[in-house]
Amino acid sequence: MQGSSTPVPEQVENFKQEVLTRLRYDVGKDAADAYAHDWFEALALAARRYIVDGWDEASHSIDRGRRKRVYYLSLEFLIGRLLIDNLSNLGLLEIAREALLQLGVDLEQVRLAEPDAALGNGGLGRLAACFMESMATLDIPAYGYGIRYEHGLFRQSIADGWQQEQPETWLDFGNPWEFERPECSISIGFGGSVYALNGSDGSARQHWEPMERLRAVAYDMPIVGWRRAGVNTLRLWRARGEETLKLDRFNAGDHLGAVADTARAESISRVLYPADSTEAGQELRLRQEYFFVSASLQDLLQRHLGQGLALASLPARVAIQLNDTHPAIAVAELMRLLLDDHYLQWEQAWGLTVATLSYTNHTLLPEALESWPVALMERLLPRHMQIIYLVNAFHIDALRAKDIHDFALLRAVSLIEEDNGRRVRMGNLAFLGSHSVNGVSALHTELMRETVFRDLHRLYPARISNKTNGVTFRRWLFQANPELTGLLCECLGRELLDDPERRLRGLEAHAGDAAVQRGFAQQRRHNKARLAQLVEERLGIRLDVEALFDVQVKRIHEYKRQLLNLLHAVALYQDIRNDPAAPRLPRVKIFAGKAAPSYHQAKLIIKLANDIARIVNDDPTVRGLLKVVFIPNYNVSLAEAIIPAADLSEQISTAGLEASGTSNMKFALNGALTIGTLDGANVEMSERIGLENLFIFGLTAQQVEARKHAGELSMAGEIAASPRLQEALQAIGSGVFSPDDANRYTALVEGLRHDDRFMLCADFEAYWQAQARVEALWREPARWWHAAVLNTARVGWFSSDRTIREYAEEIWKVPVGG
Repeated sequence: MQGSSTPVPEQVENFKQEVLTRLRYDVGKDAADAYAHDWFEALALAARRYIVDGWDEASHSIDRGRRKRVYYLSLEFLIGRLLIDNLSNLGLLEIAREALLQLGVDLEQVRLAEPDAALGNGGLGRLAACFMESMATLDIPAYGYGIRYEHGLFRQSIADGWQQEQPETWLDFGNPWEFERPECSISIGFGGSVYALNGSDGSARQHWEPMERLRAVAYDMPIVGWRRAGVNTLRLWRARGEETLKLDRFNAGDHLGAVADTARAESISRVLYPADSTEAGQELRLRQEYFFVSASLQDLLQRHLGQGLALASLPARVAIQLNDTHPAIAVAELMRLLLDDHYLQWEQAWGLTVATLSYTNHTLLPEALESWPVALMERLLPRHMQIIYLVNAFHIDALRAKDIHDFALLRAVSLIEEDNGRRVRMGNLAFLGSHSVNGVSALHTELMRETVFRDLHRLYPARISNKTNGVTFRRWLFQANPELTGLLCECLGRELLDDPERRLRGLEAHAGDAAVQRGFAQQRRHNKARLAQLVEERLGIRLDVEALFDVQVKRIHEYKRQLLNLLHAVALYQDIRNDPAAPRLPRVKIFAGKAAPSYHQAKLIIKLANDIARIVNDDPTVRGLLKVVFIPNYNVSLAEAIIPAADLSEQISTAGLEASGTSNMKFALNGALTIGTLDGANVEMSERIGLENLFIFGLTAQQVEARKHAGELSMAGEIAASPRLQEALQAIGSGVFSPDDANRYTALVEGLRHDDRFMLCADFEAYWQAQARVEALWREPARWWHAAVLNTARVGWFSSDRTIREYAEEIWKVPVGG
């Protein structure tokens, strides 16, 4: 990291010897025989030694001080590579770099040997990772709870333009950052029956006898804060069978049957988001969610009681944050544990549950606001279904007691969806079972109040609040862009490293400084050259670093509108071919992102991107003026290479559908200019950075909703009014980009013409004009770089440290810094 002090020779020597010791005695290699991964493992183990003492002391200090802990439940933690992150936060980065240099080893090559931890997919998991790092930096005691996925989501490759999915193999060489805790093995049940028992006091108690049991085994990773401010724990659960081998069946010759139960149990922690297009896939998803929630709640209750604390003090010592709807079953599970295992009365158990839980909603998309078939819940989690029925009954009875008898309202706020098959509304369950519900941008929170939780908000108007997302600047500026960090430290001093959230604002005074603008341009060119080298190595495509790098990298989804960007690429291509002599701005369009395995339309968009790239990049007419690139297997490490190299950040989702977004913040932090809709956090970014320093276009959320409500989804008028759009749709639909299958995109184009739910055609002309403004500004470098500097200077509020302080003060009620 730029701005770090020169390492002391004695520290370098000591660290070098530690690395050599770990290499020899833990890895089992001599320096002369070691490969890059051997050096990575030795270096990680050496760094781990510096972490463990602080980790142990932090844990004991929290226990001694009876400090309140935050428990962050998330199905994803997209932590990426940890080596440079941990070395930086420990203050050991330059010491390690010099120690390896003396051993003839390049730290950059060692860094690349670490696999990305395959523990997440997109923004949800990356946000959880940023939040964990910020909590450690702010010395807020915390546990992150999730699943230790053996194969992650999937490793994406491209074959003939189509996405192919292979298992991630990130654990092939083990994980030197983790500690297995075999003593922390928790029993998890599924299925079976529920029956009544008489308690010792004569009262009736419910007893759940599961038909199936398995074990959740804990694996811990330390999460180190900046300057070792705090060290927290990420505890991930691995599923194992109660019996690893049924020896009697094995000896009887049934070798597969002897391990069938184990294979079924371990499938829970194999893959993130198994395809839910089948009943078996849906069941596995629910099993995953309950598995990690039950293990986590049992674990934290054991910790609480093990400190001699009473259950009545739970809200004073424990704050449980549900990261989206995946852990919503926690409401029913915590009630089950308090009622059935700890014999509390209903009113006390419900009071403790609501006071302890809080819920973050991350989406307004109906398919992402989970619901489960009642029949599946009754079969898999019969006691929980009983509790959900009871919660619903108490909830509805309480409303009737307040003289609320509107049948439509009661149906809308019920936990049970009665239309289209009976289903449990997990979003409503999380809402009712939490004392706080928050959105993740101002617009998203307002839309939550008006749409998905409109009726519940009317009944509980104080429950919803906003906590706009943020990102950790230590990962997304200091680590990802050391060249820019060095320039910023020259302008603002090394104090920037400790307080970027506030000190970045000082850069505003330098926005008109020609030397600073040159520095921004030079570091950008350096990062573009680095990305160009990566693209050439992986794809064999050469990129012009003087061209505008126009970047859209995120999960592939129709509402994120990669297809709108591709329509612009096709229209540009046709413009160039129609008038090759006209002056043009060289542009490289860069795409990356994964589509869910069962999401056919998203996979078709990836295929289209690759088909367009093949035709455009091979056409000599447009050579040097336009290139289209799809980089496979988008992950944190690839994002760290792409984001610092971007000139233009595409944040073009259909207004009203993106909850927040965080890549928009990362790009702006690195000085890229945003082209986007007034959606998610783009709204707040435009307010803080200044509309004149972004390229905003398109329908607003209210306009989109009005058109949908009026049924105005046919785009004949918009298409007729835009010759460019007409030609682009005609080219795609007629097979210009798919000569091997002229009808490949016919249905896609017809959908845009007659049922454009995501308003691509409605926004196309506004998008084209916004892109024209981009080109005009790019041709005036002083104005472009002035805006770039202001983007970096004014983005400080979007730090995850600020977000976490708001959670701590307003929801969790925990002090920052102890």
